[in-house]
This record gives sequence, structure tokens and C-alpha cells, in this order.
Amino acid sequence: MTSNKMYLFQNIYRRFKSNCCLELSNVKIPLKKVVSYYWTTRCKHAIVFKIISGREICVAPETTWVRTHVDKVDKRTATAATQSLTI
Repeated sequence: MTSNKMYLFQNIYRRFKSNCCLELSNVKIPLKKVVSYYWTTRCKHAIVFKIISGREICVAPETTWVRTHVDKVDKRTATAATQSLTI
């Protein structure tokens, strides 16, 4: 695809994207870069990690490092919520 067509496709995709992962990444994402995550069940059942840069990366939920990251993000989020309630 030429760069202009790819740019157009990306803009259209961003506007109308559904929570659908067409491909899953095999690259381990450093935990410190993961801001949040959400589950998707459309197309492929996956977890989508949102990272500091704003990018969203689809990963396989059954992968050991993914489960560990999810647990740690949950704990981080719960701790932050508890701290904000006690301030």
C-alpha cells in the first residue's frame, strides 16, 4: 500500500475501529509502559494493552507474561484508587 493509502486507511480505522484484534503481538511489553488494558471478544479473544505512548497492542490472554501484567496493573489500579480515597 502506498503511504497515502495507508494513512487514509489508518484514519478511517481509528474513527470506526471496533474492539477487534486482527493480529496478536508476540513481543513482551515492559510492564512500566503499560497504562491500562481491556478485553476484547470480537474477532480474536484478546487483551489490549494501552501503553504510555497511547498505542494499543493486542496480546494473547493465555500467555504467562500477559497474565502477570494484568494482575500487576489491577493491583496498581486498586492501590491508586485506595490512596485517592484516603487523601
